[in-house]
Amino acid sequence: MPTPSMEDYIEQIYNLIETKGYARVSDIAEALEVHPSSVTKMVQKLDKDEYLNYEKYRGFVLTAKGKKIGKRLVFRHELLEEFLEIIGVEKDNIYNDVEGIEHHLSWNSIDRIGDLVNYFKTDSARQEELKKVQAESVKE
Repeated sequence: MPTPSMEDYIEQIYNLIETKGYARVSDIAEALEVHPSSVTKMVQKLDKDEYLNYEKYRGFVLTAKGKKIGKRLVFRHELLEEFLEIIGVEKDNIYNDVEGIEHHLSWNSIDRIGDLVNYFKTDSARQEELKKVQAESVKE
């Protein structure tokens, strides 16, 4: 299993490849706010652990294993953002909150959060009821 730091890199690489068709060390460094040398070291580690194939001066591509993990990490991130939005977390806080919690939840917890998101999405009245409960708690 990848470490939380490895997950951040895999997720970012996956996102870049999905949106741009490629991921460069400089793009990853900018997105993760780290030095390019740190990216190079991590890319080498991800290559060693078979999450991507890296050739010096030629770039890298995710392996099937890396793509599978990347897709699941992006799903987790988007699900948590959706969950926090549904429960009324202010939009300005959502991204940082997800970054703070996503590595600390089991996949079982993620699946149950997914169930809850689906529960609220299948009936908009449920979301309205939640908003009423939240409005009442603010009054108290």
